[in-house]
Amino acid sequence: MSLAIFDLDNTLLAGDSDHLWGEYLIEQGLVEGVSYKSENDKFYQDYVNGSLDIEAFLHFSLQPLTQLPISQLKALRQTFITEKIDPIILPAAKSLIDQHRAQGHSLLIITATNNFVTEPIAAKLNIPHLLATEAELGPDGYTGKFVGEACFQEGKVINLSRWLESNPHDMKESWFYSDSFNDIPLLNKVSYPIAVDPDDRLRAHATLQKWKIISLRE
Repeated sequence: MSLAIFDLDNTLLAGDSDHLWGEYLIEQGLVEGVSYKSENDKFYQDYVNGSLDIEAFLHFSLQPLTQLPISQLKALRQTFITEKIDPIILPAAKSLIDQHRAQGHSLLIITATNNFVTEPIAAKLNIPHLLATEAELGPDGYTGKFVGEACFQEGKVINLSRWLESNPHDMKESWFYSDSFNDIPLLNKVSYPIAVDPDDRLRAHATLQKWKIISLRE
């Protein structure tokens, strides 16, 4: 079966769900506002600049999950989705997803943002398959660690390769939509790499490679 793969943040969404979750925790008074915002903003800028230490970021972003019981976390997450994510789901992104669905393509989101944040977003978009950085869940709740390979840069390729072992698809008919030059390793692996409202470095690379460039925001 053909496979349509989508990055999530700043591709299907007009924003970054990981960064927004950090902002939401600050708004709710669940983390120390000034220092947490400073770190959250710095990590996001590092991501944009291409200098993100993914393990340091995951240690930072997953730690708040250890502070609350799962039932409370899920209630917070539901409100977060309603207040912060619903308004930034791009209508054109939903149309694009529906086009692939109508053609019988298998749909997959692949994202560095952890699965706690992204699972309900994938469900809302009616995308059945999700590869995200997996937050470790212990008997007493989240541990603040992650499982396996972080789903970031070359890690997206690794996680997709492992997924394909038990979910065989025809990569000769595969699409990947992304906004970020961080995703060039996976864009290089698909039949149809498509830059979506790309950052400057991805736009330059896509232009050089003659990849298709589209906007879901216009």
